[in-house]
Amino acid sequence: MSYKLEPEDIGVNTAKELSLTEIVERAIKVNQGRRNVLKSGAGLAALSIFGLNACGSDGSVAATAPANTEVAFAAAAASSGSEVVVPDGYVAEILYRWGDPCVAGSPAFAGDLSETSAVAEQQSGDNHDAINFFPFKNSDGSERSDVGLLCINHEYINAEYYYNKLVSDSTVTFTFEDARKGQAAHGVSVIEVMRNSNGTWTVNRNSTFNRRIHGNTPIDISGPARGNVLMQTAADPTGTRALGTLNNCGAGQTPWGTYITCEENFNGYFGWTDTTFTRNALEARYGLSQNGFGYRWHESDPRFDISATGNRNEPNRFGWVVEIDPFRPASTPKKRTALGRFKHENAELVIDPTTKKVVVYMGCDERFEYVYKFVSDAAYDENNMAANADILDAGTLYVAQFNDDGTAGDGVGVGVWIPLVHGQNGLTTGNGYIDQADVLIRTRQAASTVGATPMDRPEWLAANPNKPGEVFVTLTNNSARTAGQVDEANPRANNIYGHIIRINETNEDATSTTFDWNIFLLAGDAGQELFNSPDGLQFDRLGRLWVQTDGNFSNTGAYAGHGNNQMLVADLDAGTVQRFFVGPDGCEVTGVTWTPDMRTMFVDIQHPGEVGRHPNATNPATGMPYTEAELIANPTAFSSWPDGATASRPRSATVVVRRTDGGIIGT
Repeated sequence: MSYKLEPEDIGVNTAKELSLTEIVERAIKVNQGRRNVLKSGAGLAALSIFGLNACGSDGSVAATAPANTEVAFAAAAASSGSEVVVPDGYVAEILYRWGDPCVAGSPAFAGDLSETSAVAEQQSGDNHDAINFFPFKNSDGSERSDVGLLCINHEYINAEYYYNKLVSDSTVTFTFEDARKGQAAHGVSVIEVMRNSNGTWTVNRNSTFNRRIHGNTPIDISGPARGNVLMQTAADPTGTRALGTLNNCGAGQTPWGTYITCEENFNGYFGWTDTTFTRNALEARYGLSQNGFGYRWHESDPRFDISATGNRNEPNRFGWVVEIDPFRPASTPKKRTALGRFKHENAELVIDPTTKKVVVYMGCDERFEYVYKFVSDAAYDENNMAANADILDAGTLYVAQFNDDGTAGDGVGVGVWIPLVHGQNGLTTGNGYIDQADVLIRTRQAASTVGATPMDRPEWLAANPNKPGEVFVTLTNNSARTAGQVDEANPRANNIYGHIIRINETNEDATSTTFDWNIFLLAGDAGQELFNSPDGLQFDRLGRLWVQTDGNFSNTGAYAGHGNNQMLVADLDAGTVQRFFVGPDGCEVTGVTWTPDMRTMFVDIQHPGEVGRHPNATNPATGMPYTEAELIANPTAFSSWPDGATASRPRSATVVVRRTDGGIIGT
């Protein structure tokens, strides 16, 4: 028997729960001027990008932006090659790869997978994802652009490159040490990085700030679900401290200097060995299955066997947003349960400029799942950073309902943020919700109960730094949506390309419970740079929107001309989108951040060499794509990125992009 290792969980929300759609009134007065921007009369097929003038500030992380905001570079061509492609006048250099030393004294990557789990916990994790730069400051409080900390997510592993054994073959013994080594590759790296006099960057291996947070790092549980009975296990009967963070996908950054990393497809690490075990409704709703994604941890590590005595609640301790203080390496990270439990993609944090409330926008990455936001009870105190330490522990979690505006097919609508509060909107004891902690642990079910709109895989959200209340969300794709399930916000059946929606909060107030929305971009449109499956989404300090892709890289059929996964930049004022960066074959381009002076960009490359349907991944001996067994025997057969001729196997890595003349990126 064999199991297929599935790192990306794109299951389907099939919940058929109580809906309050018909009783939620759309108490929204639509801003006609904003709506009419999209009403060109050409219909959805012609929609691309429509710019709105920027104004104001949203109060997020403060910075001084360079004056030149024009997007100006020769667009990079699509590619199916094995190298990173950037525009002329730019260079892309490798900074930090899977297995590179992280903490002082940790050994270099062996290349033959001989590292123990204890060694792997000291090295870079695998499959780099979200990344944020935390600049050091000068004595006057100004931010430096030549030195700082990088926080880097490590989402999962590719077993064919990580182990010297065929994990998918159940007849092959998989040990506790194997499981612990896999757990070591997950989580977060915190590293100090420095710019050299020639513009290149290096990692300070001896920095006291460097640390790895992995699948067995102690993490406090905070907020309403702390200590709840559904968070208690035999190993932690108090339900207050978990071990590890897993499947760290997107992230966010706070103005008080912390990193918020998101746990996405946690369900795939769990399973059960008792063949008589039957999962309950909560476990089914979050996609737990007997063999998970094929990681096999549950076979040797009882913590991941939910049929083992006392471990039933262990999955409930994952699927949260985790806050890390990178400048306090001895501090314990915290799982902030007030932000809800689901398959978090990223967490985009803004400070509402009027109320000073903290607002966090989030998406649940699965087909027919939902868009959320959290609004803090307390106001952010910019004069007392210590006062903000636990501000994410108390507030209201909302879920979005996207409605049309009475005109079908115009790609414009209105919406409402529905509070997920115990005792409201059907979230009552009579309907099975015991208390607020229960609502948050069962966030997905609660969102279905109140009538949230099922979306086409909500992934990253990004807030415009130059326009309060304006937020964009990527809907990556949804091939499962049928013609009968099409709605105004999800206008395509068999949505293989994906799209991006723009949200404008009522009165530019991020704490508002109503909003306008429009379809900002339909991917796959031949009238623009060709790409599919928009995923990562990030504004830079100049107000330009960067779009990263994680989709089909076959470059044939419906995807002809798309090439490898890529990163593009959208200029909201000019109404343009240009391809800036193309990754190597088999990869996802994910995570981007900049130094304050915008002269250095850091980009993460995840799972290079993941075969999939890549046109270059054919074994000449068989005429078929390389199998897991073939890649174990010859790990550079498909890809040797980023090390080329010296490679022992492909390795995820952080890439530094800079202009050869030292100028501002993208201008």
